[in-house]
Amino acid sequence: MDALDIDLVLVPVDGSEESTTAVEYAVAIAAEYDASVHTVYVLGEDIVRAIENGVVDEEEVAADTESFTTSAKEIAADSDVKLTTSTAYGFSTRVKTRHPGSVVLDTAEDLDADFVVVPREPMSDDPSEVLEKAAEYVLLYATQPILSV
Repeated sequence: MDALDIDLVLVPVDGSEESTTAVEYAVAIAAEYDASVHTVYVLGEDIVRAIENGVVDEEEVAADTESFTTSAKEIAADSDVKLTTSTAYGFSTRVKTRHPGSVVLDTAEDLDADFVVVPREPMSDDPSEVLEKAAEYVLLYATQPILSV
């Protein structure tokens, strides 16, 4: 049996409690394999539409996501794991194939991620928790090893 060679663990997040749990698992895996972690904060349809319609300022959204990102960095720092971050629109009014799952897979490919930790569906109906729409898609189509937590 071949051992996994992991340099980068990708974890999509949306600010939910499930995302925090996924970051904790991603950091634990990265620490075990001397790898780094990248979180991609996936913005949902409601937020993307609000930004596109000028109802919400993109800088406000960035400030809101920054508090979660700061928490993720603290989790990684506690385990001495390097963590980088990005934000992506998980929806597009112009590109029909853009959805949270495709964003996660595209990010994994762009960053050459070796492992993906994806949060399971949250138990709430909060529209800001967009990764519930991505988990099944990522599990079906990812080429990297996946851990669903």
